[in-house]
Amino acid sequence: MGHTYTSTWFHVVFSTKERRPVIKEPERLWAYIAGTARNLDYEPVAVGGTEDHVHMLLRLPAHTPVAEATQKLKANSSRWLGENGTWYGWQHGYGAFTVSASNVDGVRQYVQNQPEHHRRRSFEEEFVALLAKSGISFDIAEVFE
Repeated sequence: MGHTYTSTWFHVVFSTKERRPVIKEPERLWAYIAGTARNLDYEPVAVGGTEDHVHMLLRLPAHTPVAEATQKLKANSSRWLGENGTWYGWQHGYGAFTVSASNVDGVRQYVQNQPEHHRRRSFEEEFVALLAKSGISFDIAEVFE
């Protein structure tokens, strides 16, 4: 085959340090993260969240590991948040879940409706449910340290 063809969709989730509600202008941050992703040649289908965490639906190039993409987006957004107010930092880890092309629209809607979604479920409940649904084994005592 003369070309490489991939479909690498990821639902990436990360929170503020200690899940503090310190994201004061979420819509500006989501726009910044989406712009940074585009500048890095990622395809940001949706960016959303609440005052204490971020969800992203990204399509990544074949040569870009999700760990590298997440690190770059967290680092750039952290710098921007620090320049635009008081910033406490991102939690060390993250969650990254593969998304089937047939589920992209559903995940996009899920990411875009985070404030409404969190009227019924906490971030902690949501994240544990994502881990379980994805078949990821975890120790609940270690998930939010």
